[in-house]
Amino acid sequence: MAGEPRLPWVMSDPLTNRGTAFTTAERDRLGLVGRLPDAVLTLDQQVRRAYEQLRRQPDDLAKYIDLEQLHDRNEVLYYRLLTDHLAELLPIVYDPTVGQAIKTYSHEYRRPRGVFLSIDRPQDLRRSFEELELRPDEVDLVVVTDAEQILGIGDWGVHGIQIAVGKLAVYTAAAGIDPARCLPVVLDVGTDNETLLNDPLYLGVRHSRARGERYDAFVAAYLDTVATLYPDALLHFEDFGAGNARRFLERYGERYRMFNDDMQGTGAIALAAVRSALAVTGVPFREQRVVVFGAGTAGVGIADQLREAMVRDGLDGDEATRRVWLVDRPGLLLDDMDDLRDYQRGYARPKGEVEGWAVGEEGDHGGGDAGREGGREADGEVGCDADGESGRDADGDSGPGSGQGRGRDEGIGLLTTVRNVRPTVLIGTSTVRGAFTRQVVQEMAKHVERPIVFPLSNPTEKIEAMPADLLRWTDGAALTTAGIPVDPVEIDGVRHVIGQANNALVYPGLGLGVVVSRAERLTPGMLLAAAEAVAGQVEGGGPGAPLLPQVENLRASSAAVAVAVVRAAVAEGVARVAPDDVVQAVQDAMWQPVYRESSRESG
Repeated sequence: MAGEPRLPWVMSDPLTNRGTAFTTAERDRLGLVGRLPDAVLTLDQQVRRAYEQLRRQPDDLAKYIDLEQLHDRNEVLYYRLLTDHLAELLPIVYDPTVGQAIKTYSHEYRRPRGVFLSIDRPQDLRRSFEELELRPDEVDLVVVTDAEQILGIGDWGVHGIQIAVGKLAVYTAAAGIDPARCLPVVLDVGTDNETLLNDPLYLGVRHSRARGERYDAFVAAYLDTVATLYPDALLHFEDFGAGNARRFLERYGERYRMFNDDMQGTGAIALAAVRSALAVTGVPFREQRVVVFGAGTAGVGIADQLREAMVRDGLDGDEATRRVWLVDRPGLLLDDMDDLRDYQRGYARPKGEVEGWAVGEEGDHGGGDAGREGGREADGEVGCDADGESGRDADGDSGPGSGQGRGRDEGIGLLTTVRNVRPTVLIGTSTVRGAFTRQVVQEMAKHVERPIVFPLSNPTEKIEAMPADLLRWTDGAALTTAGIPVDPVEIDGVRHVIGQANNALVYPGLGLGVVVSRAERLTPGMLLAAAEAVAGQVEGGGPGAPLLPQVENLRASSAAVAVAVVRAAVAEGVARVAPDDVVQAVQDAMWQPVYRESSRESG
């Protein structure tokens, strides 16, 4: 008995397949006669049917799988559905649902998507890209991960390819980066996840995670290869471990067109929210005092961006650094601590500065789980990258969330830091649930009229405080945003809309701006321009207005960010293309999910 006929090329390629939308003439020309039902549907009709099918799925993971199957069949339909329902589907195609999908990747595997690079076969690295048969000018964006620190779930080896796929889906849906010009990549360097290593169906390299010179050489070879083969591409790094993310950016950021969303994207969205808050308070950046609770990749990335903003507002570098305090697992970071990471040392306070501070008070939380390797953002995205080794109960049974007192040997905790520093800005990237207690927040509010408090950790069970509580504890005075979606809160007749600190408000437009300008590298000025463009979309909103724009308007927001980034690239002399009409150039560059003429005949 004959098997099912093989699909023609135009239907087997998701970039060209349009299913029941092929017209009668196209079916005749492309050899599709008799291969489809008689009816010819419009793209709008296909979207309606696909959305109905999606809504019938029993849970978010089933919806994710349904969307990925559509992605594998018909990319135009997939992106049109995603674009039409972006606010609803963003948490499905990316965090938090993608975290569930990553855990089951080897068991739910259906077909490959992306480039898989094994550290055990470094000789295949260049060949893996060359066999894609893409010209140097045909790739705009490459998202790579080594999956050491995936979201809040840790090390998932080759399963991390799904985080690169999801990130690119957001780039396309939110900013119109052409999906045919994007590559998801996983550096499979092994895993320390025992569950994977002992799973007979695990699809990745089956040994512990490579480190040291061998690992560094592999990353260097990857960068050299992609930069040589695709010289115009933006090289996006995602979910590398805390010890690697920053050093690679510092080592290679001037040499390659690199972007690290965990550090730079998180810092930019926090900067945007702070700028919006300062538009309310009227107090300049140079007068802010900032406490960051959770000194991992995200927390220090935020500190860097806020410090840079203070410098631009007139302070010198040392003065700006002295206005930022970091609290992590050992408490307030001090210069006599011997276990600080390189990227934390610049913010460590002189030990003599804290002599005489009262410590060990009840409710005085140290950094505990904040900052070593464990929680992270929900692209929802932001800044929950505590990078911390977690393993501890998020409810705080044995850590900073417990509310127990801390002695001097255990460091200076959050409450003591707030009492002595009197911060104007308090930011949480710790994944320590409930760390911003009533006592901490009200202590802060004693010394500042409008406390700026951003609990950025997610998901909900890891957030430092709920915005509703922050507003109640301060009689509506707090200016807040969160790393999770939050319903509006009414206090004394004022409806407070809580913007979500979602990196997706920044990185898609930032990437589009780099693509349009062909910038040689990503500069601090371009990141600042992106943050200012985000903040500029909500300024002057009145009492209770959100500090960040709503995700529902993400495509328009991304276009505005891209325009600002292009102009900054031109002004800083790093743009290789300087459009006469930047707004139109950005619009022209945005890929639209519509069917185009097929370029090949049947046969």
